[in-house]
Order: sequence, then structure tokens, then C-alpha cells
Amino acid sequence: MSKVLLFLASLLVGVALLIGVIRFIGWQEIQSAFYFFSGWQGAVIILLTVAALFFGMWKWQIILKNQGYQISNKQLIPSYLAGFSIIYLFPMLLFGGEFFKGYVLREKFNIPLRKGMISILIDKIIEETSFVISVIVGLIIFLFKIDELPPSNTSILIGSFLLVLIALFSYLYFKIFKKQSIAIFFAKLLGRNHSLNGHALEIEKEIFDFFKKRDRAFWAAFGLAFLRIGATWARAWLLVLFLGKQIGALTALSILGFYYLAIIIPIPAALGTHEVIQTFSFSSLSIGAGTAAAFAIISRGAEMVLAVAGLLIFSKLGLGLLGAAFLRKIEKINI
Repeated sequence: MSKVLLFLASLLVGVALLIGVIRFIGWQEIQSAFYFFSGWQGAVIILLTVAALFFGMWKWQIILKNQGYQISNKQLIPSYLAGFSIIYLFPMLLFGGEFFKGYVLREKFNIPLRKGMISILIDKIIEETSFVISVIVGLIIFLFKIDELPPSNTSILIGSFLLVLIALFSYLYFKIFKKQSIAIFFAKLLGRNHSLNGHALEIEKEIFDFFKKRDRAFWAAFGLAFLRIGATWARAWLLVLFLGKQIGALTALSILGFYYLAIIIPIPAALGTHEVIQTFSFSSLSIGAGTAAAFAIISRGAEMVLAVAGLLIFSKLGLGLLGAAFLRKIEKINI
């Protein structure tokens, strides 16, 4: 019940932010930005969104292959797309999409849950690393691109956020490459070191081993993570051009950084938050607040196509797997 209330609360916040942005900018200005967006251009945006998701799935497939599990991309499409829909539409369910993917690996491909979750955690670390690098680079470019710095409070907030991100990920990779337990550190910090079991430390060790080896799978996974960034970067750049604004590659990279910043906030489909954040960035970059709202709405529209498809797969796949698990239990009882 609490999860449902959390979802509704975050959704209401997103809707309120969206309405606030539209009232601030004016619907007429947003409509004028949409005027430049035609059918074939929409198809290009959707194709780039599909490409970005495909690179993410391929990355996961390579990590699984490195663990000794040969699963084709075609076989992974349903579970990956369903996991994406959960993460995208229900971000307040922490690791909900990841746990579902681990469950599918166990039920459909007979991969132990522990092994499946290791592959998912490695995938998550690599993906979040590429997102954070995009945010850092985008914010740095933003500070160089704008004509004047934002108000002192905003500048301090951006600077502090950059420093925290850099510090956190520097600490994470320092621990990984030194093979020093992060789980033990946080358990001691929370006063719960007694609750750590051997399984948790073994999982952490296997994750560390993947990063420590830096073999072909490691570089391929990181390469695909940045190909995903590249596809999303191209989408951002082309979308702004389609909306009638001339920008360069670096400005598009700055916009991309703000896009990843928006999706960090746990609101379904970044509803409202994407508009608010991009209104700030577009206005500061002299692109236009109306274009920012159109950019966010169209980007979300392309992602929603895949999220709805994933939700349908989740309904079918999830019910099918639960039904199969139930039948197995019945058979055991009869035996």
C-alpha cells in the first residue's frame, strides 16, 4: 500500500511541475516549437531511442556471456524491455526492474538468482558510470557555454553536485580496483556489520573480479554503455535541430547531461522534472524555454512507446512465469 501511495505522490508532483512549466512558458510557445516536428522526424527519434535501449541490452548480454551463460539478444529482449518499463514508470520501486530481470533469468534460463543478480549489478554500475560521466561533462560544458553564470545559489548547487558525483564515483572505483569491501564499510557505518553474510561478500568479490580483470568483456561492456550515450546524444542533438534551433555538438552534450540529471529524480517518466530542468538549461543556453518543454515531451513520447511495450511484455511474461512456478509447487505437493 505504501508503494502505491509513493507512486501516486510522485506522479502528482510530476503532473504539478508539468502544469507549472506550461503555465509559465505558455502553451502557444510550446505549440510553435512542435510546428517543426513532422512524421519522419518522429520516426528518427524513436529509432534512436530503440538503438540506445538495444546497446544497453547488448551490454547485459556480454556480461552474462562472460559469466558463462550463452543467451542471445533476441532471447533477452522481452525481459530487458519489461525491466526498462518498471524502472521508467515506477522508479520509486528501488531495484524493482533489476529484481524482475533476475527472476526471469532464474525461471526462464535456469540461471541461479545469485549469478543473475551479479550480472545485473555489474550492468548497473557500468550504466550509472556512463550516465554520471555524461552529467559531469554536460554540466562543465554548460558552465563554459552560458553567457553569464547562474545566480550564486544555483552556481554553488551545481558545483557542489559535481564535486559529490566525482567524489562518490572516485571512491567506488578506488574500492573496486583495490578490492576493498564496500559492503563492510557501509555495514559498519550503519552499525550492522553483524548482518553481513558470506553470500553478500562473495557477490561483491565476483563483481570486483569483473572490473579488476579488465578483459575483452569489460571493455566491450563499457564501449556499449557509451554507444548508448552516443545514441541518446544524437537524439538530443537532432531533436533540437528538428525543433528549429541551430546548436552544436557540445551544446547537445550539455543538454544530454541535464537529461540524465532529470531521470535521476524518482518521478515516473521524469514527468515535470525533465521540463523544469531543461527549461533552465535551454533558457541559459539561449535556445528558448518553449523549445525545452517540446524537447522533454517528445523525448518522453519516444520512451513511452518502448515503456508501454515493455509493460505489456511484463504483464504476459510475469504472469506466465508465476503460473509456471505455481504449477511446479503443485506438482511437488502431489508427489
